Amino acid sequence: MAQDKHLIEERVSREEILQGGFLHIVRDTVRLPDASLTTREFVLHPGAVAVVPLLDDGRIVLERQFRHAAGGVMIEIPAGKLDAGEGGLACGQRELLEETGYIAREWAYAFTMAPTVAYSDEKIEIWFARGLEQRKANLDQGEFLEVFTATPEEFLRWCGEGKVEDSKTLAAALWLQNVLSGAWKLDWKAPPSQP
Repeated sequence: MAQDKHLIEERVSREEILQGGFLHIVRDTVRLPDASLTTREFVLHPGAVAVVPLLDDGRIVLERQFRHAAGGVMIEIPAGKLDAGEGGLACGQRELLEETGYIAREWAYAFTMAPTVAYSDEKIEIWFARGLEQRKANLDQGEFLEVFTATPEEFLRWCGEGKVEDSKTLAAALWLQNVLSGAWKLDWKAPPSQP
């Protein structure tokens, strides 16, 4: 936007730092608004989708998973990386089924978040799912997690007590709280297909 010109950095060049199995790190040389040059190192990410799965009785489906980088077991909503060419809803449907064994009758897009703006271009779409039907989970090789349920009150209390540290899950909790209070609305739709 024209009014942001005094804030915008322009990329001059890009250098590949690491192209690993999961991480892709680059170093950009950028021109700052004052015309000086500096570098920015960051992670390129294909994007992800996270799901707030709601059972008919109001409970939320959650996961406990050890996260090596965080050094502990985290409470999270189901989530996963977008495959090449995959849309957000399709990714959410796939991840919900793979990780929890559930499919959903209705889906509602809530928001997109940028969890680590200082060092990654990752964006995570957050979707809500309801009308859950249990099928069979199919975890990725090397993926170990525990699926469990909690009432919204339990979940929000854990967030307030610091038991939930994951940023996407905390952001989703804000939405859940506002949806349940009636302050924010979701546009529920039946998906065109199931995975």
